[in-house]
Amino acid sequence: MKTDLSKYDNHWYHTGASIVKRTLWYYVNLLFVRNPYLPINALKVAMLRLFGAEIGKKVIIKPFVNIKYPWRLKVGDYTWIGESVWIDSLADVEIGKNCCLSQGAMLLCGNHNYQKAAFDLMLGEIHLGDGVWIGTKSIVGPNVNCKNHSVLTVNSVASEDLEAYGIYRGNPAIKIKIRKIGKM
Repeated sequence: MKTDLSKYDNHWYHTGASIVKRTLWYYVNLLFVRNPYLPINALKVAMLRLFGAEIGKKVIIKPFVNIKYPWRLKVGDYTWIGESVWIDSLADVEIGKNCCLSQGAMLLCGNHNYQKAAFDLMLGEIHLGDGVWIGTKSIVGPNVNCKNHSVLTVNSVASEDLEAYGIYRGNPAIKIKIRKIGKM
């Protein structure tokens, strides 16, 4: 059997919002969240909240951030979301307190079943515990839980859960050591 994308069908998938809300979000996202010429963080946070995102206090959202569906997003206090981060929230995404998503990081809730001729859509939630750091240009895939204070280093891919305080590197990411956080 061969891949046949003419048979692709994701009619079962529901975004959790009407076509009107999705269309409005598309333009609000372009004008306020992704826009590099509008660096006003409070306005970005307000727009995300308006569209249903749960955003904690003092969250920083840098330019060029792209969020698929904010009504599927929850972000804890004091979290930083860096330039060009892509949160593909086809399913629920929960980001804990004091997290850092570095430049170009991707949280991808969707994938495709390469074993099916129609390339069926597969979804999974993503959960980042408190104090998690996702390094520059790293990817967290569907159904992945990055437990408290875990680290995914630069250009790494997490396709399985990361243990608390574990530092992970590579594709697929493997644990290379334990994170030790000193006192201030």
